[in-house]
Amino acid sequence: MRVLLLGSGGREHALAWKLAQSPQLSALLCGPGNPGTAKLGRNVPLKADAPDAVAALARQERVDLVVVGPEAPLVAGVADALAAEGIPCFGPVAAAARLEGSKAFAKEVMAEAGVPTADFQVFTDVAAAEAYAVAQGRIVVKADGLASGKGVIVAPDAESARAAVRAVAAMGTAGQRMVLEELLEGEEVSVIALCDGERYVLLPPAQDHKRVGEGDTGPNTGGMGAYCPVPFFSPEALAQVGERVIAPMLEVMRKRGAPFKGALYAGLMLTRNGPKVLEFNARFGDPETQVLMLQLGEDLLPLLDACARGRLEPRPLTLAPGASVGVVLAAEGYPETPRRGQRIQGLEAVPSGASVFLAGVDEKDGALLTSGGRVMTVCARGKDLVEARERAYAAISGLRFEGMHFRRDIGARGLRAAP
Repeated sequence: MRVLLLGSGGREHALAWKLAQSPQLSALLCGPGNPGTAKLGRNVPLKADAPDAVAALARQERVDLVVVGPEAPLVAGVADALAAEGIPCFGPVAAAARLEGSKAFAKEVMAEAGVPTADFQVFTDVAAAEAYAVAQGRIVVKADGLASGKGVIVAPDAESARAAVRAVAAMGTAGQRMVLEELLEGEEVSVIALCDGERYVLLPPAQDHKRVGEGDTGPNTGGMGAYCPVPFFSPEALAQVGERVIAPMLEVMRKRGAPFKGALYAGLMLTRNGPKVLEFNARFGDPETQVLMLQLGEDLLPLLDACARGRLEPRPLTLAPGASVGVVLAAEGYPETPRRGQRIQGLEAVPSGASVFLAGVDEKDGALLTSGGRVMTVCARGKDLVEARERAYAAISGLRFEGMHFRRDIGARGLRAAP
C-alpha cells in the first residue's frame, strides 16, 4: 500500500515509525513531515490543512490510504476532499471532526448520547461568562474552538476564574464562544478508539501529563509526557468506556449523518461517581501516541485501512507485554514563547532500547535545530513501569540543547498505584 501521512509532530513520527514496520507498506509519504519521518519515508512539501492540495497530491501519487495526524486538517475538511476523490482516509469528515473543533458541539452530542460529563454552560458574552465564573468560584474555562492544546484553563477560585475567562476571550476566533464547566476531581486517563463509523477497537489506556511543571504545576501544555498502560484502570473499566462512551457517540454521529471514521480520543476524569468525559479529540493524542505505538503488538496499517473503508473487525488488540513511557523535551520558554534555533546534540548516542520521536525540529546544513515548543519525545519500553521510566530517563541523560526542560515525574502516579 502507498500511504500518505499528514502532519509534522512527534505523533506523526511515531505513526510513521509504526507504519514503516508493516509488510503491507510499499511507500510512505509524509506531508510535510519532519527530519525523523524523512528517515522512514519520503517527506513531501504540503500544507496539511489545505484540502484541495492534499487531495491533488494523493491523486498524483496514487495513494491508497491517507492517515491524518493533527486536528486542523480534519476540521478544515481534508477527509471530505479525499472522499470526493474516492481515496480512503483514516480521519473523520469535518462534520464529525466538530467533536474536537467545537467543545459546545461535543457537549451537545454527549447529552444526546447519554455520555457522563461535567455540568456546563456555554457563553458568547464575556461579561456574562465572567459573572457566572465568579459566582461558581472553582471552574474550568474552555475555548470552544481549536487552540493548540492551550484552550483550557483550570480556575480554583473566583479571582482566577475571572482571569481565565478574559484569557480565553483573548484567544481570538477559538475563544469567541467558551464553555464553562464544573471542576472535576480525580485521575485523568486517555482512551483512544479506532473507529470505522459503526465499530471500534480500543487501544490501551494512557495517562498524559498536561502541566508544564513537576507535581502538575504551572500552565497547561499540549502534553509533557505519557505512559501506558495505566495500572489503576482495569481492562473491565476500559471495556465499560467502550460500551458507555465510545459506542453511544458513534451511534449518535451515525444517526446525524456524520459517521466517525478515525481515532476517537476520550479524555476522562475518574471521579468518585465513575469516569466522566472531559473532552473528545478527533485524532490520535500527542504524546499518548508515542507510547501507544510502542505498546501495540500488531501491524497498525491494516487497522487504519479497515477503519477508513468501514470494515473494522471488533476484537481485542494484541499488545506488547510490560509498559511504555514517553518524556517530552521542551524548548526554553514553552508553553508561552518557546525559543527556537538551538542546536540539538546527543541523538546519535541514544541507547538502542529507546526511541526518540522528533517534533519541533528543523534540519539546516546537516544540523538539527529546535523549531517549536515540544522538541521531541524520548520513549522506552520495559518489563514494567519502573524499568520503562528508568530507560527513558537514562536515554535523556545524553541529549541536550540550550534551555531544554522536561518533567522528571512522568509515570510517577502510575508507580504509586501499581501493585
